[in-house]
Amino acid sequence: MNPAASNINFPAPLAVLAFLGAVGGLFLFLVSAGIAWFARKPKFAGACVAIVYGGAAVYLVLLFSFSLASHTHVLNRGQEKYFCEIDCHLAYSLVDVKTEPVNGVTHYLVTIRTRFDETTISPSRPKGVPLTPSPRTIYLADSTGREYLPVRVEGTPLLTPLRPSDSYTTQFEFDVPRSEAHSLRLLINTTPSWPDLLVIGDENSLLHHKTYFSL
Repeated sequence: MNPAASNINFPAPLAVLAFLGAVGGLFLFLVSAGIAWFARKPKFAGACVAIVYGGAAVYLVLLFSFSLASHTHVLNRGQEKYFCEIDCHLAYSLVDVKTEPVNGVTHYLVTIRTRFDETTISPSRPKGVPLTPSPRTIYLADSTGREYLPVRVEGTPLLTPLRPSDSYTTQFEFDVPRSEAHSLRLLINTTPSWPDLLVIGDENSLLHHKTYFSL
């Protein structure tokens, strides 16, 4: 089961299996349709194409249903957002925020903790095996949706592998114009790539809402 605050609102293992099944099925039936067409079996070719259209329609309905059913969540300091690739092992939280006005901007120093939740692993999994996080995108967003990327990063890099129960902190520095420094939210998400757009329930999928941290 996925945690309440995570980057996906559909069971992660099923989302991965559905995506792989859809890609594999698309390839299989299109190839079958091509072979049937050249073998002068148009009815079988047409049936394969119909299955492709039907499967694509079902998949897109599920994709957009879970995206439209999602909501924007804003977590408070100390609450955790889990990231689920297949298993939901890694949790991120906002642990500290410092601000300082400098030359017309507000300088933010935001500290994030990355934690490998040991309660999410199978008893048979060796506890000495490390897990390398996927690349993450971090930015601040204001009330208008404008995004502010970090100007500097200190501490442990976010791609540092962790073993079960390990954790570390990373500091991100942002400069936000004082006129825009209100209602800011922090987003931590998996760096988007094209498959994410088509994974059911994924935070990066089409029209899906995000889970932020309140500053």
